Amino acid sequence: MKPSTQALVFDAYGTLVDVHSVIACCNRKFPGRGAELSKLWRAKQLEYTWLRSLTERYEDFWMVTEAALAFACRSLSLPCPPETCEELMDSYLRLETFPDVKPTLSKLSQHKLAILSNGSPKMLAAAVENAGLKGLFTDVISTDEAKIYKSSPRVYGLVSQHLGVPDSAVAFVSSNFWDIAGAKSFGFWTCCVNRCNLPEDELGVRPDATVDTLDGLIRVLRG
Repeated sequence: MKPSTQALVFDAYGTLVDVHSVIACCNRKFPGRGAELSKLWRAKQLEYTWLRSLTERYEDFWMVTEAALAFACRSLSLPCPPETCEELMDSYLRLETFPDVKPTLSKLSQHKLAILSNGSPKMLAAAVENAGLKGLFTDVISTDEAKIYKSSPRVYGLVSQHLGVPDSAVAFVSSNFWDIAGAKSFGFWTCCVNRCNLPEDELGVRPDATVDTLDGLIRVLRG
């Protein structure tokens, strides 16, 4: 960790909250198909953010998430009438937090902490509330403000605008390697939380540090 670091900025989905905790709800609606649906739903959700950024046809993350759900259900031949869609979408407002998150953030309270996420303001407010993380963050920043998604440089540029710190003083933490690549390319110091021991994407950049759980960040910071 560089001694000039003034702020720790975290991705939300996949880093602080588990996007695949929707599997339980998916299994209630479609027994035995929950994991399959969750995997395709998440993949399409991310794909739609990238496509909408590239084509400059922005819709907020809630709408993107709903569109991805509709595609995933149709692709898997799963019926998704309005009431089923509503119940599954509601599960995205009650995602489970990874067990190491709250203890780790509590131990980092001496730093300026923030979230930078694709989530809409409504979704992020629900995530922070449900996780019991209110009061821990200086700011919760949504890409909705820039009307484009990660990994656009415009998104990472929101951090200095909100926190009043130079880009070189930001440490960015994410479990999504494409997000790490965007943040690193922008100029942030980066730490990848690789909980599933996945290989790094071949994008020509590497994180400054890699840990297998979020609390590993504490050891990195103590260096």
